Amino acid sequence: MASDILKKRDIALIVDDSPEALRLLTDALDSAGMAVMVALDGTSALRVTEQITPDIILLDAVMPGMDGFETCTRLKRDGKLADVPVIFMTGLSETEHIVRGFEVGGVDYVLKPIVIAEMLARIRVHLSNSKMTQSARAALDASGRYLFAVNRAGKTLWATPQAQKLLLNNSTDTAAKFELPSAWLAWLGQIADGSTDGKLPPTAPLLQNDKLRVHYIGRLGTDEFLLRLSRDNSAESINDFSKQLGLTSREGEVLSWLSKGKTNRDIAQILGLSPRTIDKHLEQIYSKLGVENRTAAAAVAANTIRDKNG
Repeated sequence: MASDILKKRDIALIVDDSPEALRLLTDALDSAGMAVMVALDGTSALRVTEQITPDIILLDAVMPGMDGFETCTRLKRDGKLADVPVIFMTGLSETEHIVRGFEVGGVDYVLKPIVIAEMLARIRVHLSNSKMTQSARAALDASGRYLFAVNRAGKTLWATPQAQKLLLNNSTDTAAKFELPSAWLAWLGQIADGSTDGKLPPTAPLLQNDKLRVHYIGRLGTDEFLLRLSRDNSAESINDFSKQLGLTSREGEVLSWLSKGKTNRDIAQILGLSPRTIDKHLEQIYSKLGVENRTAAAAVAANTIRDKNG
């Protein structure tokens, strides 16, 4: 029964070591129709969020033991809390403290003593924004969009639920990490600096899962890039294709891209190889297929694929 009630009301988690502050905020939020959970310190907050995911967190920045900044950092490592808005509450008004609050994942910074009317207004705005964002991502997720955004260092800023599952390789460890291939990190750096010179993005598999590929969609902001994941079902087809023609797997990949009209330079960028290496692979391909040029090799590849597909 209690869980049904919580589902129908916005849930706020208040983390503060001051009984007076807890009482003031609890009464105000309860009167505003919210379900309220409390924690006296960061460790308790982590335990609470293991059981229930709040819709918003009000977090005291200065607490004994683990302070609010460290608490927020640890909370945000949990994937299900990544989009939960955190409002810092503190008497610290120095710029460095305010900046730090935003750096660790906070969305707002309220100075004590708390003005209840102002706090409730901020809560309503952040809850509304959070729900709009979640609805948009849920819609993308329902349509099968495996989208996520990263900064130039490759850190995930957000992901649709399905994309997050793929990124974590279906792991239940929400703190699990993944890394973009180094070629992608270098390419994103070039995008950020405006120096790609029209080069294609890499299409190398993700390091921890060679069945996933990442595709560049576009730039969302100064340091936010939208990417899409797809399952790579081509590996087995390439292997069959290569065996049928008596080629190595790498030669099969080169010939496959060649048959799709890619230039040697394009193939080199796609496979993360040098153009000279591609030239050597093509020499071996021509010899094994008994042809003299790329046009003839592409024709053999096209006929093989057509015969295979019936």
